[in-house]
Amino acid sequence: MKFSFSEEQTEFRNMLRRFLGDRSPTTEVRRVMETEPGYDEEVWRVMAEELGVAAIHIPEAYGGAGFGVSELAIAAEEAGRALLPSPFFGSTVMAATAIAEAGTDAQKQALLPGIASGATIAALAAAEPGTGWNADAFTTAARADNGSWRLTGRKSYVLDGMAANLVVAAARLPGGGLGLFSLPAESEGLARRPLQSMDPTRRLAQMDFDDAPAELLGGPAAGGPAWARTLDIAAVCL
Repeated sequence: MKFSFSEEQTEFRNMLRRFLGDRSPTTEVRRVMETEPGYDEEVWRVMAEELGVAAIHIPEAYGGAGFGVSELAIAAEEAGRALLPSPFFGSTVMAATAIAEAGTDAQKQALLPGIASGATIAALAAAEPGTGWNADAFTTAARADNGSWRLTGRKSYVLDGMAANLVVAAARLPGGGLGLFSLPAESEGLARRPLQSMDPTRRLAQMDFDDAPAELLGGPAAGGPAWARTLDIAAVCL
């Protein structure tokens, strides 16, 4: 089977390559890695607001560009080629996908436009110490609380976890299933600390949830399939 990119996709790739070659050369990558946020906020703003990179695969109904996984993978490939430090993978590829796959229409209307515009940086808190990304072994627990939910547990290796202002967390539901939850990064009961990373272009954090209030995305049955789809798309973009 022969596969080739369309003219539009090739031009999109070339546009990103030119931009990143100009705004994120190796010397700039080295400089940015030493800054507190770990990425150039102005470069990310331009990528989000003018190039539409943060919105690529988010549906138009939720403020996105409405493109597919192919365009998302092109952006990921060019970002990787330039060693670009940015919230692109954590916020756009992982967290936005999880919300789009699991959330109700109202939740997507509330959360996705901010990610699409770049105003919101979202982090997916899933992997746990000792279990990695094996969802069957996650121990972070969710409990019902008068129509809401509260999360308790620890998440490690959270990409862009310190820069994020929105968190999407995976937790075990009372019935044993997997739920995906959203909560502001400054929520009561959520503590964050930076972790050392072998790749300084990717900032990692540990998150400790201590009865932190959160909103379940979709319903109890939505988390498992959304998690599987998110991992599939992340694997394509790595």
